[in-house]
Amino acid sequence: MKPSLPPSLFIEFAKFDSCSIANAVDMFRARLPSEGFTGPGLTYRTRSSAPMVGIATTLKVRSSDPSIKPAFYLDHPDWWELIADAPFPRVLVIEDTDVHPGRGSLVGPVHACILKALGFVGVVTSGAIRGIRKFEEIGLHAFSGNVSPSHAFSHVVEIGGPVEIAGIKIANGDLVHGDHDGIVLIPEDLAERVTDAARLVVERERGVCTYCNSRTFSRERLKGIIHADPSRW
Repeated sequence: MKPSLPPSLFIEFAKFDSCSIANAVDMFRARLPSEGFTGPGLTYRTRSSAPMVGIATTLKVRSSDPSIKPAFYLDHPDWWELIADAPFPRVLVIEDTDVHPGRGSLVGPVHACILKALGFVGVVTSGAIRGIRKFEEIGLHAFSGNVSPSHAFSHVVEIGGPVEIAGIKIANGDLVHGDHDGIVLIPEDLAERVTDAARLVVERERGVCTYCNSRTFSRERLKGIIHADPSRW
């Protein structure tokens, strides 16, 4: 993902929910309608008035067993140096590669504070997090497969490679958007066009809902509205 995307673009993305963003991306037919978003197995753990928007920094972790070689931990300075050049705003995306993901939590209250200070706006993991109240207190978004009270043997085994979270493949540098409905990837080459498309999506959906609540509602007229532009649905 280009680090040169203007900050105003991230502000615009945050004005739309993930459903509208997904529908907007679909308008460009740049990927299959079944691709580019998370499926079952991921829950939004924090409350926020705006969606999470940022650029992915990817990790793979394990927590069930101790590392057999020197490992990275999020509260150690060596990890901070490895992401020094990552563009802002950052989203930490973690794949737990254990056979049974989420035994231990790599990111807890202290790590959340460190990540916030390093320019991260959220954490997305197929494994566990802990200390959700701290995430909410400092305004750090959190998506996870489960929660765990302990870090167990959590350690980083890979930094910067592709990961898979709840059925979606995410590469280091991908632009991600997420809220209570899930995570959506915004293709790099469409990034500066998706907000306009999302605005059209919202306006059209608002028009249909307004008509459905009107006293003049009829099924025939609704059919006409829907059929006027079937590519939008």
